[in-house]
Amino acid sequence: MTLPYLPRLYCLAMASFFLVYLVASMLVSLHAPLAIRTARRLTPRRAAGFVLALRLLPFTLAGMALGLCVPSYLRFEPELFEEPVGLACLAMAVLGLGICGAAVSRTIRAAGHSGMFARQCRRSGHEMAVADQFPPTFVVPGSAPFLALTGILRPRVVLSKGIFEALSREELSVVLRHESAHRTSRDNLKRLCIFLTPWIMPWRGGGRALERAWNIFAEYAADEEAVAGDMIRSLALASALVRVARFGCMRGPATEATPFLGEVSELAARVDRLLAGTRPCEPARRMSWRKATLALLAAGFSSAIMFQPATLQFVHSMLERLIA
Repeated sequence: MTLPYLPRLYCLAMASFFLVYLVASMLVSLHAPLAIRTARRLTPRRAAGFVLALRLLPFTLAGMALGLCVPSYLRFEPELFEEPVGLACLAMAVLGLGICGAAVSRTIRAAGHSGMFARQCRRSGHEMAVADQFPPTFVVPGSAPFLALTGILRPRVVLSKGIFEALSREELSVVLRHESAHRTSRDNLKRLCIFLTPWIMPWRGGGRALERAWNIFAEYAADEEAVAGDMIRSLALASALVRVARFGCMRGPATEATPFLGEVSELAARVDRLLAGTRPCEPARRMSWRKATLALLAAGFSSAIMFQPATLQFVHSMLERLIA
């Protein structure tokens, strides 16, 4: 099939996106079990960051490839009227477009669910200042159990009236400390990033294993930060976990909410860790202006290297092979 100048660009961009995504996903899937075993030797906070970076790596690399494809094509590709494109390139372009379409569709769906749930909470529930050191909490009526940190830009703790009444003051206080740890580390935003980056490798040990590992490590880190090495808080949080678990499985907007129970299969392990006494954990910190400045400088330096003429010419030579 022959395509004009701009349609060829779209085709090559999507094909290169898919090819890099596929290769990176295969490599991550193959090494995911080893990566998870390695992460278990780290502190929960570092382990969560490590497996999250690995889970998002294929989409990140594919996006970088897309960013290199466009300028190299525009700079070195002659503006011929038409040029033949191979069937393999067309097939990969269709698959790449499907991945991007799935990501956009998930974004729209997540935004819709988040807005709808927030409106339901404001309409049916009411804010309550449970403790002075924590933001107001939404208490919603109904028998359905719910306790989670919801929202992306302004996360709020939402819990059902039944759970609110079942928890003691000490248990509720440490539960809010736990959810505050999730808020500080922006776990809802990280959960959304995972949801918006589809995983294309179906076999076991890949993206789903990394997602589950991230959920577990994030909960361990929030538990450690909530109790801060205090045995009384550890007992209160363990009691709260068991008490909330008795209400049954909680349902909610999975894309933008961090449920208090997390991975239900890990409930016993979390309780055992708390009863054994968790070590004090370094709290999650927001990115300071110094770290942000260093990150921007590193990104600028990397971009300057990537967009060198020699780099773009090499990328264009790879595109010429891909289009055949």
